[in-house]
Formats: sequence, structure tokens, C-alpha cells
Amino acid sequence: MSNAVGEVSFRRFLVPSLFIAVLTGCASYAPNSSIMGLSREQVIARLGSPDPDIPGQNPGRLDFPRGPMGKHTYFVYFNDQGKVIRFEQVLTEERFSQIVPGLSTEDVIQRIGISRSTFGLARNRGFVWSYRYENPFCQWFQVEFTIEGTVRSAGFSKAPECRVGRLRFMMF
Repeated sequence: MSNAVGEVSFRRFLVPSLFIAVLTGCASYAPNSSIMGLSREQVIARLGSPDPDIPGQNPGRLDFPRGPMGKHTYFVYFNDQGKVIRFEQVLTEERFSQIVPGLSTEDVIQRIGISRSTFGLARNRGFVWSYRYENPFCQWFQVEFTIEGTVRSAGFSKAPECRVGRLRFMMF
């Protein structure tokens, strides 16, 4: 009998604790208005490490890509005093429309951030960056680069987890 009582008490403690842990974890996924006016160090403490290896990184901005399975990339902007002045989620169709042939990898990073889902093309023809993003059509945005690192083409396609014959539980 005492074992059953202990198990019930444990469950009463475990469920709320897990709920709080999930909420805390989600709070650090995306910026919100509470970061306004914070320093770079304070933002990193709240959101985790930004992408430190982005070539041509704007010194007034930190990038927080949440891929490869995440559907967001957040840019956090700072003023001359090093305080947050704004933030935005940049994986949007409006931003994707700015990706045109001839842009460099640095140009793409400046507009939509770096991709965490990449692959090379056969016969050393270049490489592709893929971006999941929120949309009702289960599609992603892909940018094809030449071997020299300029955009050859860009567009939308069906995300791999949505293709016929794939297991449905893989959808995120």
C-alpha cells in the first residue's frame, strides 16, 4: 500500500515538473519582447549560442538558426551601445522572394541566414541549402548554388517527410 501512495505522489510531482521543464525549454527557442534592451551576452544566455561561424556576419546582429528540423531562423539586432533594438523570424516567403540567381552565399546569409540542411550536387556541380519554414503545404525552400558559391536557382519543393511513402510520424 505504501508503494502505491509513493507512486501517486511521484506522479503528482513528475507531471508538473515536466510541464515546467518543457515551457522553460520552449522559452529559449525563440526571442520575445523580454529581450529588448538586453546585451549580447544576456541574449546568448537566454537563447543559447548563436551561429558563430557565419561568414560576413553583421556585427550588429546575431543569428539563431533553429534547423535542420526547426522552421525558424531569428535575427537579433543591436544598436551602437550593444543593446537589442529588434528581432525577427526571417524564414518567410517575403524573404525567400529576395533570393535570386547571381547572389553569393554571403548575400543569402544576410537575407535568410545559413541553412542547417545542405547537400552537394553530383559531378561537383555545386550544392543546395534547404530551409524548412512554417507553411500549410509541407514544403521547404531550397537554394541551389554553383561550385563558385553563387545562386543558380531557388524555389519551393515538397519536404522529404511529406513525400508519398514516407512515415507520417516523422513530420515536425
